[in-house]
Amino acid sequence: MALPTNLKFFCVFLLVLILYSSSFLASAVDPKAEDEEFTFAEGSIKGPKNWGQINPKWKVCGDGKLQSPIDLSDQMAQELPQLGKLDKVYKPAPVVLINRGHDIMLQWNGDAGQLNINGTFYNLMQCHWHTPSEHTLNGTKFDLELHAVHKTSKGEIAVIGIWYKIGHSDPLLSKLLNDIKSIKDKKIDVGVINPGDIMFETKEYYRYVGSLTTPPCTEGVVWTIVKEVRTVSTEQLNALKGAVHHGEENARPTQELGGRQVLLYKDVNWEL
Repeated sequence: MALPTNLKFFCVFLLVLILYSSSFLASAVDPKAEDEEFTFAEGSIKGPKNWGQINPKWKVCGDGKLQSPIDLSDQMAQELPQLGKLDKVYKPAPVVLINRGHDIMLQWNGDAGQLNINGTFYNLMQCHWHTPSEHTLNGTKFDLELHAVHKTSKGEIAVIGIWYKIGHSDPLLSKLLNDIKSIKDKKIDVGVINPGDIMFETKEYYRYVGSLTTPPCTEGVVWTIVKEVRTVSTEQLNALKGAVHHGEENARPTQELGGRQVLLYKDVNWEL
């Protein structure tokens, strides 16, 4: 008996996930690289096009086949109801705000909860921001993109990405605004933060297998991109920009899809 088309896509996705998630992060300890060794500036000798040549450990940045970010659209996405709602349980935990030079990171110290994808549990580790957005929607960039990084006990990574446009203040950034403005090169203990302030709830999301968007560009990362666009105030956006490389942008250009399948989940019973 032939499988329904949507189940075929689901099986292909699971196969790719299994192949890459079992071993792809054996040597990747943290999704970052030494900041002074790379830049996001186009045309720079240390820019995105040259990341794969700067360090032998970053070779996949240049010749990888599952690189992120990518452009997303409904036309190229296969709708798959079997993905289901985001299965996550988060809880408040102590956090430290860190300026990594190329971005501002909020790191949870302790158990901040988990994301469940196909029976694999990923612990929430940290979130950080990119300006402008790295992933695009139908070729359109947004003002900001948050990445919430999750990791299993084996080192496998899943990231939830959220887009923002200028508008009302973001609740999480409202709590962090003064610290972001004053952080410079310090680490700031900001107390206990509830990851729920990020507002992960969504009726639609994209799912695909990609990579880290900074060196070493490790592949096998399970990406979930929330389709609903949130809002951020101009003050909050400027604070994030001002804290990173004197206001420079920190978004990697979109990469080739390379035949990868992008899945789309829609909750037909969504209630606000």
